[in-house]
Amino acid sequence: MNEEFKHYPVMLHEAVDALDCKPGLLYIDATLGGGGYSCEIAKRIQPDGKLFAFDVDRNAIEVASARLAEFGDSVTIFKANYSEIPKILEERGIEKITGGIVFDLGASYYQLTSGERGFSFSHESKLDMRFDMDGEKTAYDVVNFYHEADLVRIFQEYGEERYSRRIASRIVKKRQEKKIETTKELADLICSAVPRNPRNKIHPATRVFQAIRIEVNDELNNLENTLNGVISLLDKSARIAVVSFHSLEDKIVKRVFKYLSSDCNCGPYDLICSCPPRKLDIITKKPIIASEGEIKQNPPSRSAKLRVAGRV
Repeated sequence: MNEEFKHYPVMLHEAVDALDCKPGLLYIDATLGGGGYSCEIAKRIQPDGKLFAFDVDRNAIEVASARLAEFGDSVTIFKANYSEIPKILEERGIEKITGGIVFDLGASYYQLTSGERGFSFSHESKLDMRFDMDGEKTAYDVVNFYHEADLVRIFQEYGEERYSRRIASRIVKKRQEKKIETTKELADLICSAVPRNPRNKIHPATRVFQAIRIEVNDELNNLENTLNGVISLLDKSARIAVVSFHSLEDKIVKRVFKYLSSDCNCGPYDLICSCPPRKLDIITKKPIIASEGEIKQNPPSRSAKLRVAGRV
């Protein structure tokens, strides 16, 4: 395995245990990454289970393919966004996901720490932040060509950044002099716009970088649309497990699960109920969080939340 691709599948056993893996069924890893979840699922569904794994990152696919080679034809990897899962299953004549599906949301450890991808302000690199290197929109495009009002919106909505207006204004002023090209330039600019607070343990650029990454990859829209699509494809008793890493993702998962597990979502003035039949049973009434031991070993897991539901 590529030593540079350090992979820490968060709540690995909790998430895979939640799927209740069985031989002979079809499972999907919607976010392959380094292959941690896929490897554990593949072990549990032998000898005749099937696993489809999806990712848009060529580097991740290369590493995970080597890791999963021992499982042969039982694992199939697709270079595709998880939003394409319904289409790809239809093309292959598959009507139902008989076992379950797992999502590990957000950027992988490798992407965040790679000096080439522009996800992190810890390394100086070109502003990129694409999960899929074949995608057209980059962080450079967002930073240098979005209107100031749009920058404010994404910093507020996707980053929950308190100083969104001040940061956006500083970016627009700077790019009129010279285009902002690197992660270090952007991070330094953000730091210059945000008041110093010694009690704040996170870097001042963290929320803005998160917001830009979400915008570049259209993460939240993809997530909500995909959840609704794949839940309809789950066979009876099949399960869905979602690991999210910030409140915006978790709110979407919680909202979709709640809506699809309710018998009725009519308003108080609706005279006739036209709600579709309930699709889910929520298995985790409260989200599962990482153990103290895991957080100590892998600090980013402290923000992770796992929600699980089953098809009715």
